[in-house]
Amino acid sequence: MRLGALEAGGTKMVCAIGDELGNLYERESFPTLTPDETMPNLIHFFEGKDIEALGIGSFGPLSLDPKAEDYGNITTTPKLPWRDYPLRKAFVDALHIPVGIDTDVNAAALGEATYGAGKGLDSLVYYTIGTGVGGGALVDGHLVHGLLHPEMGHMLLRPVANDPTPHGFCPYHDGCLEGMANGPAIEKRWGVSAKLLPVDHVAWDVEAEYLAQMCVNTIVMLSPKRIVLGGGVMHQTQLFAKVRKLTQELLNGYVAHESLLNNIDDYIVPPGLGDNAGAVGSLLLAKQALQ
Repeated sequence: MRLGALEAGGTKMVCAIGDELGNLYERESFPTLTPDETMPNLIHFFEGKDIEALGIGSFGPLSLDPKAEDYGNITTTPKLPWRDYPLRKAFVDALHIPVGIDTDVNAAALGEATYGAGKGLDSLVYYTIGTGVGGGALVDGHLVHGLLHPEMGHMLLRPVANDPTPHGFCPYHDGCLEGMANGPAIEKRWGVSAKLLPVDHVAWDVEAEYLAQMCVNTIVMLSPKRIVLGGGVMHQTQLFAKVRKLTQELLNGYVAHESLLNNIDDYIVPPGLGDNAGAVGSLLLAKQALQ
């Protein structure tokens, strides 16, 4: 199969051509501006590429009920120019091929479960911790949707004792994961870009505790067989050891499974597909749409 993939992010749009085995042949990125400015570039990229279907992993919130009139639309996003934008329909109308759509993190979860760090597992949760925080869940081999889709980035956390900004920076919620642990929150809290903080800065202890709370909440709610942590913040690889240790401490032996008690290094892991998880997952969404 020759398939198209679109990672529709709040900062950039990544277009790719590949196949159902997760091989990527071509990719190009465009800045996320207004739909009028951005969409012509995206459509032009896919035109003439002989793709059989397109898969989209997009920022949200999204309407993902295929029976809904606004199926495939971006809905109440804080990126106001994209609010209520019919993203899926725009590509169907322009390219006249099947188009599959899901959240960007669900796409990444699908990619990781199929060809990445969760290959062979029927349950997995993928988090991206970057400009925003989001989570995608695969349970019994199926991506979780429900009323709309999970918004794991807005779970509420308890403040860390040495956090000088214990309410976080989310415009919607006091003390939610995204407002406490995303890249902009780190910069606002410490007054310097996360990329410039030394590895032994207290910032990473604070960050690790929030991410450990996230992992504990995920374990007790969904009991996934693996948790994958991606996104720009997790390029700070020193975080993994801290998050694993604090997750064990917070669980306090309550979930008595070997994966958590003695093999947590293989349980909370970086993406096996690196920064390609979303693109590969979007190719798989295209495959599903075609079938």
